[in-house]
Formats: sequence, C-alpha cells, structure tokens
Amino acid sequence: MTSTQADLYAEPAKPALPGSGFQLDLARTALVVTDPQIDFLSPAGATWEIFGGSVTDNNTVAHIGRLLEAAKAADVTVAISPHYYYPSDDAWQFGGPLEQYMHSVGMFKREGPLQLDGFAGSGADFLPAYREHILDGRTVIASPHKIVGPESNDLTLQLRKRGVSQVLLAGMAANLCVEGHLRELIEEGFEVVVVRDATAGPRLPEGDGYLSALINFRFLASTTWTTNEAIAALGAR
Repeated sequence: MTSTQADLYAEPAKPALPGSGFQLDLARTALVVTDPQIDFLSPAGATWEIFGGSVTDNNTVAHIGRLLEAAKAADVTVAISPHYYYPSDDAWQFGGPLEQYMHSVGMFKREGPLQLDGFAGSGADFLPAYREHILDGRTVIASPHKIVGPESNDLTLQLRKRGVSQVLLAGMAANLCVEGHLRELIEEGFEVVVVRDATAGPRLPEGDGYLSALINFRFLASTTWTTNEAIAALGAR
C-alpha cells in the first residue's frame, strides 16, 4: 500500500458525525462473513486481478481468519452468506455491469443447488484456511445471495431465530456484498459494526471500491472497528 492510499483510507482525525454509542452485547451478537470464497480471496480465484491488491494490502485473509477464531472462542453465532451461481442462473435476461463481469469470469459456479460435483477446491468453495471453522456443524451457512444483498437468502431469518440483533460484518467485497448486507441489515433493525480491515475492494478505472465503501461505512454503520478492536470486544465477557 502506498502512503497516499494509506492516507486516503485513514479514519478522519476530527469526525463531524456523532458517535452512535454502540456497545457490544455478546448474548445477541453474530459474526457475519460474506463470500469467504476462493474466487475472491485466493490468487487462484477468478477475480484476483482486480481484488488481489486490496486483499493483500489489508491482510484480509488473515484478518477474517482471526475473526472466525475469536468468534468461535467467544461462542457467538457465526453466519456465512455465500454467493453461488447454478446453470439455471444462465437464463437471466439482463444484469448490471457487476453481474456481467461475474458471469463472464465464471465466478462462484456450481453444478446445481443439490450437487457438490466439482465443488471442493473450486472458486465457489470456501478458502481452505477457514473450512475448519465454517464446516464445524455449528456455523450457519445461509442460502446463497445472488447479487450483493441478503434480500434473496435466509440470513436475516437465521439471525432472528438465534436472538441476534447485533452484527459484526466482514468479508468480501467491501463496496459490493459487504455494503449490500450492511444496508439491508440496518433496514431490518440490526446494529451493524463493519470490521474495516477484514474486507477489501476492487481497483478499476471506474474507481477504488474499498475507498468508496469506507466512506459509506462511516455514514451508515453503528461504528467501524479494526480486527484487533473486534477481537478485543469479543474477548470482553
């Protein structure tokens, strides 16, 4: 990361907006991780060319791993909101620039909702470093969201059924699925903290997606924390 980028991403020295007064209550908290999948987070993934620089600079992979470990140790709900596409989705008749790109590079492709043929190790699979935490029989793996938000999956239902009203939000990608989940969860009445260094964004001629997201996180989230701050809060019983 260049010094100029670091300056752009730094939290404002003198914020103009008031604090929310947010206090974490572990009894009603969940860690929600969006798209912790190979296609986003691995050099072998379909989108590394545009996300890899931000993932590397933020140390995103390690930070998500530390959050998963801390959440398990704190015995709070952990929920994954994944992204999958099936052959039936190829019949979609329209889509925005993001959707066109995702389909063109074969992101998150699976053989079908009830099939796991070819899933292990594919771009749709979870990053290997996370599997022990995600596939432990305790983690909620929501049905797939299809564009950026959780409106099309069962994440909110799963959280409500577990008495969750506060969410620590991390994952990929900052200005896309993380921001989409942030906005919908807020509309659904959740308090949401974004873990700002446990995500990353695309860098394209259209703009720096991570910078775009950080600005909106500051306006919308209850607060933004670093991974270290989130882990400290999870350890405070």
